[in-house]
Amino acid sequence: MAVSAATSSPPLSLRALVDRFDASAFDAPERRAQIRLIVPKEGRWDVLVDGAGARLAAADQRSEPDATLTADRQTWGAIARDLRGGMDAYRSGRLMIRHNLHLGVSLLAATSGMTGPERLRFQRIETASGEVSFLTAGAGEPVVLIHGLGATKGSFLSTVAALADSFQLIAIDLPGFGDSAKPLRAAYDPAFFARSVVHLMDALKLERAHVIGNSMGGRATLELGLRHPERVRRLVMLAPSLAWLRERPWAPLVRLLRPELGLLQITPRSVVEAVVHRILPVAEFNWVRAGVDEFLRAYLTPRGRMAFYAAARQIYLEEPHGAEGFWTRLAGLQAPSLFIWGRADRLVPIGFASHVKQAVPAARHVELDCGHVPQIERPAETHAAIAEFLKEEPNKGEGP
Repeated sequence: MAVSAATSSPPLSLRALVDRFDASAFDAPERRAQIRLIVPKEGRWDVLVDGAGARLAAADQRSEPDATLTADRQTWGAIARDLRGGMDAYRSGRLMIRHNLHLGVSLLAATSGMTGPERLRFQRIETASGEVSFLTAGAGEPVVLIHGLGATKGSFLSTVAALADSFQLIAIDLPGFGDSAKPLRAAYDPAFFARSVVHLMDALKLERAHVIGNSMGGRATLELGLRHPERVRRLVMLAPSLAWLRERPWAPLVRLLRPELGLLQITPRSVVEAVVHRILPVAEFNWVRAGVDEFLRAYLTPRGRMAFYAAARQIYLEEPHGAEGFWTRLAGLQAPSLFIWGRADRLVPIGFASHVKQAVPAARHVELDCGHVPQIERPAETHAAIAEFLKEEPNKGEGP
């Protein structure tokens, strides 16, 4: 998008945003950031964040910013006037965030002016599994949100906005993804991810929580329920990745391939975009662009590639049957569970629902006209089903 360099003072709305910057809601991995605010046909300015706070300056054309936020003058004015305006503008497509969604949304959170428990905050915390990056908003019963393969906590921004009035939402970057630690020797299998979530809960002093997971995060959610039932309340699986039931012809070769190859090999952006387009429809193009950016932020690092390959390998190789097979173990799931499926999902076909119903007869199921990411593609229906399920009175034996 062509814009002119700043030739005049920035709009008052941009100054108002930066003037109310709250460092406690902002997280920059390097403790400093350069975030470019763009007003098409008018100019661009940089928000420079460091230990002293944030200041607004003319855009430095000699450097590439960490993130860019683009909106017209009217939208920036609405964002400055309305405490919730930034996230509303982003979700509606009037505000575009590129390159680093973590920093872009973190800036919106830090300049919202909100001070109550519903405000959005970006944080990181050291756990027994390494440093974990997360965002949080709201008050009430805690709800942990777990993203899918190659995604980040940003894929649950709409869920946080929808449920923060009733719950304490905690959307995390799993180890190996986003802005969390990427240990070299981790298994990156469901047991590892489940243990990582327990370690995060320990660090946050959360005894129990509801858990919501999408795709690979849905599989990790199930593993939490199976291995650590005392730490979960209710489970919601959004198009969860599940062990293959059909023949896996490439399994012998995949077993030989080592994830460590990711320390060397990279994939062109065009290939990444094609994969993300399979997950999200063209109608969600704003989310597709953000999803590609978020994926590449980790994938373009050696450790990020290794974690991605390791996790993908584990998904493909998971054994379906036998004493330790997924479908054998799934029958032991005790926590109240809700599965939300996409009728047009090309990655986890809705036919899996019948197998889950057979293994866990007590589980509930919702089918939506969407693909693999219900919380983005059908947010209203998805979040209404989740809210109704989580707000139900506990079953006998479910605990307080």
